[in-house]
Amino acid sequence: MNTAEYERMYHLEDSYWWYVGRHRLVESILRSRFGAPNPLAISERTILDVGCGTGAMSVRLKKWGKLVSADFSPLALQFSRRRGLESLVRADAMKLPLGTGQFDVLIAMDMLEHLPDDKAALDEFHRVLKPGGMLIATVPAYPHLWSEHDVAAMHFRRYLRPELLRRVSDAGFKIEKLSHTMTTLYPIVAVQRRLSARKPMGKEAKTSIPLFPAPVNYGLKQLVSVENVFAQRLNFPFGVTLLTIAKKSL
Repeated sequence: MNTAEYERMYHLEDSYWWYVGRHRLVESILRSRFGAPNPLAISERTILDVGCGTGAMSVRLKKWGKLVSADFSPLALQFSRRRGLESLVRADAMKLPLGTGQFDVLIAMDMLEHLPDDKAALDEFHRVLKPGGMLIATVPAYPHLWSEHDVAAMHFRRYLRPELLRRVSDAGFKIEKLSHTMTTLYPIVAVQRRLSARKPMGKEAKTSIPLFPAPVNYGLKQLVSVENVFAQRLNFPFGVTLLTIAKKSL
């Protein structure tokens, strides 16, 4: 992404409903697996945030374990450093400069779609996780939602559920959960993306992050939070995003 897109993300990640909902989803998954954050676990549990971007998710992850945040973009790491993050690594996810069997949890939020070879990245995720280690990953769903947003975000693809299932399984993971998320808002996003796809792009593509008045943004955050509760128990049949939780075999 270009500098303007990173700057925009940096300023929105802590408050914009889409980002906040995604961060809360990851924390709800961690809470369901490990209980409430425990200061003693910080020295025991190791977490890798791959594709950390401007670092808002990593800030939340710090209370869950000993954290390493990785991104290929030096610009992204600069923004992460602004948030006070210290354990930062410039890394190609397709060839991680990290030891084998090093992490208990690996978070990959909306980053596989940025890679020309997502299979190589999933193989690397499997390698750096400890036996029994957990992968939490999200990717954008449905090729038919491809739009200027994907171009601006430098995506290579959007995923269908069977495709993600196959790729994660082929990397050696045992899938515990594979579900769509952002389901309640799918009709709105689908219409917006289809309309956007019909418009001619300007000289520079821009991500689709429409801003809303504070009460609307708050309401959307609450709506997504409620959906996250159900996402823990159900596998939604459609949605804007695909979520997988998978484990490396013991």
